Amino acid sequence: MRYTTAGESHGRALVTIVTEVPGGIPLAAAAIDADLARRQGGYGRGGRMKIENDRVAVLSGLRFGKTLGTPVALTIGNRDWDNWIDVMATSGEPVESARVTTPRPGHADLAGIQKIGSRDIRDVLERASARETAARVAAGAVARALLVEVGVSVMSYVSRIGDVVLDAEPDPDELAYGLVEASDVRCPDATTTASMRAAIDRARAAGESLGGIFVVVATGLVPGLGGYAQADQRLGSRLGSAVLSIPAIKGVEFGDGFALGGTPGSLAHDAIRYEPGRGIVRDSNHAGGLEGGMTNGEPLVLRAVMKPIPTLMSPLSSIDIDTLAPVDALRERSDVCAVPAAAVVAEAEVALVLATAYAEKFGGDDLADMKASLAQYRARIAR
Repeated sequence: MRYTTAGESHGRALVTIVTEVPGGIPLAAAAIDADLARRQGGYGRGGRMKIENDRVAVLSGLRFGKTLGTPVALTIGNRDWDNWIDVMATSGEPVESARVTTPRPGHADLAGIQKIGSRDIRDVLERASARETAARVAAGAVARALLVEVGVSVMSYVSRIGDVVLDAEPDPDELAYGLVEASDVRCPDATTTASMRAAIDRARAAGESLGGIFVVVATGLVPGLGGYAQADQRLGSRLGSAVLSIPAIKGVEFGDGFALGGTPGSLAHDAIRYEPGRGIVRDSNHAGGLEGGMTNGEPLVLRAVMKPIPTLMSPLSSIDIDTLAPVDALRERSDVCAVPAAAVVAEAEVALVLATAYAEKFGGDDLADMKASLAQYRARIAR
């Protein structure tokens, strides 16, 4: 599945079109809305989330609750548009008083206007805003609907916010998803949740922002998704690219990731054995479910780090692009911490990559054909 999004942060609406969607997938707008609500949640979000109440409108690709095998077009209205009609008008003359001339360090502002030749930073920041990720979550919900049908679950949790770290990360097969969803920082441990909330409160009081680390886990995957023969077939490359495309994500690792650089080979890899009733299994999952560019049947474990949000209430120094005089950076309405929300966006990106991998291997025209092919494959590798 591939998607394209359009829309500005304070424009009329966000739009996403998802293509290469197999026919026959049960899909309800309510399921998309549920994921949109999960993205909007999280302790440390800013005032924008008090305005928006994201709901999807399905324009095409769905009939009587099932996909048609044609592009799925979705829109999410921006309620804040009513307050920005003059500033974000699609025609007429620019509002000079609304022009933004002070770029924020760490944001797309300065490089963006240099790239497109604009003298108004709002031309860049409106699209570079993480508000765009709502459209990605809607697209990911389409992919998630397919994965549910083939027995795959994609979930996430937060393991670090600022200097607060989850002591023991859960076994992917035993992740208490209910505890994660009950935590407003998406952490499965109540004590760590309280500490993360306190860290966010301290950052807010200081005019600061906080980043962190989240983990995406996919279970129920068959081995052999992806490929080893060509660079663009390797699933780790696809997943890494997808997650790194999320604003503020600065690094991605699988399994033990960077720690493997200091681990001897005998402790870095996952021994293989046969277990009656389960088949071929690994004794560990240092690889995070990926070997040689392909899934190996173990849970996929992807970890990503998000930098602190660059919009600060106690801003760093910048310049005015008209005068080049030193000024404080722009203070646009923003979050203190959006790591929990970024985890939900990453779920969507991972789901899209995995759904594509299933369609490539088992056929992407019709869900029933895909499931039949998958059943035959499972039977073959079980032998």
